[in-house]
Amino acid sequence: MRDLAIVIQTDIKSLFGSYQQACTAADLMLLSLGNLDGVAERCQSSPIGKKLANSLWVHVSAIETLDPLLRLYEGCASRTIGRPEEANVIKFHFRKPKITYLVYPDFDTDPHPALNTSMQIDLRDLHVHYRDHDLSDNPPLLHQKDLLVAPDYPGYEKFAKLSRQEEDWGLLEDWKRISDCRGWRSCLEEHCAELKGHRVVWRKDADPYRMKLVQAARRQRTSRE
Repeated sequence: MRDLAIVIQTDIKSLFGSYQQACTAADLMLLSLGNLDGVAERCQSSPIGKKLANSLWVHVSAIETLDPLLRLYEGCASRTIGRPEEANVIKFHFRKPKITYLVYPDFDTDPHPALNTSMQIDLRDLHVHYRDHDLSDNPPLLHQKDLLVAPDYPGYEKFAKLSRQEEDWGLLEDWKRISDCRGWRSCLEEHCAELKGHRVVWRKDADPYRMKLVQAARRQRTSRE
């Protein structure tokens, strides 16, 4: 303990009583990562992050706001293999012990940024799997960016407003379809919509009859809510 900074020594004494007790608590916390049910519970109850069936997606800027167990989970990957400098989204798998680092170069400027590369780390054997989508003409897209960041993130309100618009238009109802670029474009065309920055607007060449159908569907969704 004498090798640690005075501030850390003081924290250990006040929080744990002794260095040995702090080490024991740390070991127990590391061991708890072997219980994926506990990891899944933390992921599913996280106030920040996009929750999917088997994973939680979080922007790197929000890491420090997560539950300590999730920060430790990601730390096992980043300290052992390393987190790519350009990675800005982290995928926490909770059915299998894996962490995936995702690179979206245009996260802040593109309303639905395309995935450039990904690096998945299997924490059981530290096997690393890379995927490169840079040259793909149909890359995976990211939706609902506001869910991945904290409310104080620059652009959060803009992201959130877009997500509310897209939900109102019915653009987010078929996740499987809109997961890639072609499917998303098809969905926009079907709804007579296009994006102007982080706003949804009517297509100028939209069929008037089709527009009426889309508007009727929007009113129906609003009445159900």
